[in-house]
Amino acid sequence: MTNITGNQRLAYEAAAFRKLVEHLRNRTDVQNIDMMNLTGFCRNCLSNWFQEAANADGNALTKDEARAEIYGMPYDEWREKYQTPASQAQQDAFSARKPSH
Repeated sequence: MTNITGNQRLAYEAAAFRKLVEHLRNRTDVQNIDMMNLTGFCRNCLSNWFQEAANADGNALTKDEARAEIYGMPYDEWREKYQTPASQAQQDAFSARKPSH
């Protein structure tokens, strides 16, 4: 692997994160419960991690502010526009995996 500096790594990681968030904003058809069932994390997890990082850095970011950063709009607006009811199968799969975060 090519040697990269810490600053380069940070820039590349930030670029990859921005691309992931952009991708998820464009894939409104992908439901959070499906993400949780397949990957163990969802948009809400990303917003929680974003909030934790901001708070650790001394920026008192609220849960709603962090979610707006990830969703590109207020969470309630996203849910109204794009969230569909979870099927029983989705709920059962979610319960079986018992996500820890």
